[in-house]
Amino acid sequence: MSARDLFILGCSSQQPTRTRNHGAYLLRWNDEGFLFDPGEGTQRQFIFANVAPPCVTRIFVSHFHGDHCLGLGSMLMRLNLDKVTHPIHCYYPASGKIYFDRLRYGTIYHENIEVIEHPVSSEGIVHDDGRFQIEARFLEHGVDNVGWRIKEADSRKFDKAKLKAMGVQGPLVRILEQEGKVSIDGRTIHLDEVSWVRPGDVFAVAIDSLPCPAIVDVARGAKLFLCESTYLEAHGHLAEKHHHMTARQAAEFAKKAGVQQLILTHFSARYQDLSAFAKEAKEIFPNTLIAEDLKVFPFPLEDIK
Repeated sequence: MSARDLFILGCSSQQPTRTRNHGAYLLRWNDEGFLFDPGEGTQRQFIFANVAPPCVTRIFVSHFHGDHCLGLGSMLMRLNLDKVTHPIHCYYPASGKIYFDRLRYGTIYHENIEVIEHPVSSEGIVHDDGRFQIEARFLEHGVDNVGWRIKEADSRKFDKAKLKAMGVQGPLVRILEQEGKVSIDGRTIHLDEVSWVRPGDVFAVAIDSLPCPAIVDVARGAKLFLCESTYLEAHGHLAEKHHHMTARQAAEFAKKAGVQQLILTHFSARYQDLSAFAKEAKEIFPNTLIAEDLKVFPFPLEDIK
């Protein structure tokens, strides 16, 4: 799989609506499929999105309120039914282990998939395989709740015109990449003369939290930042009461963290028209988009030097 895109499988908060399912978000990134907070009905949303569930390789549960995890068991059973051969890595707050087990084994079925659990008990890097680095930060929601930061590894990019001009071709390119230099006709050509390092892209998720410094840590420099905005400023008192954020607050964090693109999600069922969320956030952070069920946001690879 070489796709790079974000599927909104649901964007509602605790109560789904006629047009918004419980939250769930699928990020397809090269050969990985990252599924975040699979709420109730996630398995069916895959059908409407025309995406095959076996693309999922990693599942993240920010916390164990029902709208963020009730689809976990059915997703694992679906992957089991599809007989996926790759392991399914699951990340979740360690204090919620009992809930994870209840969801995983809530019904009778013969398990034949490999589920690798990654209970998070402390902040920091929770996975690094040389391709992706996954970082966890605890947010403020009244229960243990994790924000996720995923960064791909930096990569070396060659300037084809410079390679040609300096006569570096064929096997010499690999030698240059491996050894950092190569000699041609008595001249030593160094790797940095004909290439540059492309920083890996960052995807960040902060779902369900009061405003807190950890959100900036999660989102800093992210190419795409998926952030909850359960309420509008007019209902800021409800956001504070229920440990959530407003669209304006999410935009302020996006600006402070220097993200490229903000996507708002996790909307209260009290709102039918979401246009006010875009208006409120764009006054602070113009590059804001609104999540909608089954909407797809591109996450393109750009070789910008």
